Amino acid sequence: MSGQRVRPYDSLLAKGEERKLRILAVAQRLLARNGWRSTTLAQIAREAGVSTAGLLHHFESKEHLLQAVLEVRDTDDEMHADREGDIIEGVRRAVGRFSRSPDLIGMYIVLLVENLDPDAPLRDRLFQRYRAAVDTVADGIRRGQRAGRYRTDIDPAVKAVEIMAFINGMEISWLLDPSIPLNQTFTEYTRSLTRSLMPVGTP
Repeated sequence: MSGQRVRPYDSLLAKGEERKLRILAVAQRLLARNGWRSTTLAQIAREAGVSTAGLLHHFESKEHLLQAVLEVRDTDDEMHADREGDIIEGVRRAVGRFSRSPDLIGMYIVLLVENLDPDAPLRDRLFQRYRAAVDTVADGIRRGQRAGRYRTDIDPAVKAVEIMAFINGMEISWLLDPSIPLNQTFTEYTRSLTRSLMPVGTP
């Protein structure tokens, strides 16, 4: 008996998934460039090579599409995060996102700025995502303190806000000036972070 027979509709399902991913990729690029207020479903559909009706087959509304592109960003985070690892190493690895997912960085920062108002449609989700990131970093610092690797006179919650401010600030700076020395800047910051977290007297 030969290998498993391919069902006639399998290729259609694969094409549908490919189309959905293409729509998401185009949406990321346009949202990074124009923001969500100035980006229409018709624009996204046109650049993705589908009709507006075809786009709505996959994403029933603009709000649904916006949530989906944020899911892509969150999934990228989860795939490359080590929630039980060392915080300093985690910050060092964060520079990889700039080359790995530039459109996700641009999209996220633009959406963040556009949704700072408490009544903005994505504000709650973006705020919760930020708080979760700060809590994850703070938990990592606490693990280091319990293990004796980090100073215990540092407030993990405050230090976590500083670390997230550095990462978010670097994303904004890079969007303004892609020529900035990312690797060197992250290296220098992680050295400074190491000095500030290590117990006094650590060589």
